[in-house]
Amino acid sequence: MYDHVIWPHQFDPKTSAIYALNDIDVNAPPEVVWKLLVNAENWSSYFPAEDQVKILSGEPELALGTRYSRVTVGFPMHLIVTECVPGRRLSWSTLVDGDVTGSSAFHGWVITPKDDGCHVLSEETQQGPFFLEELGRKNPGALYRYHQEWVETLARAAEAEASKAMD
Repeated sequence: MYDHVIWPHQFDPKTSAIYALNDIDVNAPPEVVWKLLVNAENWSSYFPAEDQVKILSGEPELALGTRYSRVTVGFPMHLIVTECVPGRRLSWSTLVDGDVTGSSAFHGWVITPKDDGCHVLSEETQQGPFFLEELGRKNPGALYRYHQEWVETLARAAEAEASKAMD
């Protein structure tokens, strides 16, 4: 059985309007996947859609308390890392810039070691009028599809890195 995201009360999937769970088995060590995840300003090297990420709080990579910005599918956002257990768990909360409704999201990653690599789980909940309109009404299923592409490209990148390390 795999671990899941540890949800802050207000983001619990049971009470959130929008929820997506994506997971994948990766034939690479957890440390390789972790390095790709915390190197946020370089996400676009394997997932081109995330090409506008900027760490704002000075750290070279994501860590507990890191503040960063990103533009996702055309929407600028500000985020803060709320959980960071190296090699295992990474979570952040999100606010959409300029959204007067206060809509918010929470995204978590859980990496579980396995004999032949690791299992990667991504979960996100979204709440508020902005997300209900953009992803609930205009683009149903878009969050799931976006994250599915992300976990698949992350897996391929980690497997390529692990393969290079063995050469």
